[in-house]
Amino acid sequence: MHHLLKGEFLKECFQRLKRDAAAGVDGVTVKEYEANLEDNIKDLVTRMKAWKYRPQTVRRVYIPKGDGSKRPLGIPAVEDKIVQMGMKQILEEVFEGEFLDVSYGFRPNRSCHDALDALDKCIMTKPINYVVDMDIEKFFDTVDHKWLIEAVEQRISDKNILRLIVRFLKAGVMEEGKYRETDKGTPQGGIISPILANIYLHYILDKWFQEKVKPQLKGYAQMIRYADDCAPREQRRVA
Repeated sequence: MHHLLKGEFLKECFQRLKRDAAAGVDGVTVKEYEANLEDNIKDLVTRMKAWKYRPQTVRRVYIPKGDGSKRPLGIPAVEDKIVQMGMKQILEEVFEGEFLDVSYGFRPNRSCHDALDALDKCIMTKPINYVVDMDIEKFFDTVDHKWLIEAVEQRISDKNILRLIVRFLKAGVMEEGKYRETDKGTPQGGIISPILANIYLHYILDKWFQEKVKPQLKGYAQMIRYADDCAPREQRRVA
């Protein structure tokens, strides 16, 4: 699979980047990278073939949330965004057929509106007793690398792809001029992070609920998940 990350494919990945996206730690913008695109992509492919390509440290900034707190956002360098875009497409091609219908976040042709519609339909048409709204606190910051890689390995055996994912996870973050190693988490803002999150939660949460929890329940139960937010709901039978 690693061999798919070639010149033309990576140029297509570049074209999918947002033109006004913020620059990473190297300060290079999308427009600046595009000015010498052919040579930049050629150099990137050469380094990837020789395994001399290493993702740069992610620049971390904080954006305000509605509750007054701040959300950490990781901004990769443009070159790393290109490679991540390619990795994202490869992983989606492999895992989309595996994901359950309960998962709606960051998937092709699915949105938060689809998740809300599914929730509304379930509540309005099923004998629901209660709904539980859950959020995995600081999920993207704390996801376990070991378990994440084990989840990816369920369908990916290409050691080069796995090695590249690990390099992204271990690239570290730069915050206010200080470097920090990353032994857990996958930065929000990274193009590859949402698909990695879905792979992890597919095996850790979705399949667990479907195969372990539901068979033990006496009534109707269903879960709807959007990224790291989910709403399990259940109707208990009265004996």
